[in-house]
Amino acid sequence: MTPELTALTFAALLQVFQIALMAVPANLELKPGQTLGPRDRDRLGGDLQDRLSRRTARLWRAMNNHFEGLILFTIACVVVTLAQKSSPLTAACAWLYLGARVLYVPAYAFGWTPWRSLIWAAGYLATAAMLAACLT
Repeated sequence: MTPELTALTFAALLQVFQIALMAVPANLELKPGQTLGPRDRDRLGGDLQDRLSRRTARLWRAMNNHFEGLILFTIACVVVTLAQKSSPLTAACAWLYLGARVLYVPAYAFGWTPWRSLIWAAGYLATAAMLAACLT
């Protein structure tokens, strides 16, 4: 397995961890009928996220943000692998992305400003660099 695919596997496991990290406090904070049901806004009287504590809502947003970043990172890893463009640069970028995503969770949960945005940018730019490296 390429280093990029290994980093992708760990990134997917991080996503599994983030789901649990958000779901446990969310289920403790909300009534079972709210978390087990279809979560219709009209039935709940608003968005489910609005009923969470500040930290749990941040964990919710961090989890969703990783889903978004993971899509682009997955594309980058697949393109690098299929194009056989794995290199020390693309491997370093993949591990940088993973490290940034790991740091992003506490940065978002604890409101580290402006570090959260800078950490996000590091992962984003690492992913973009992986894609750009495939074009050479």
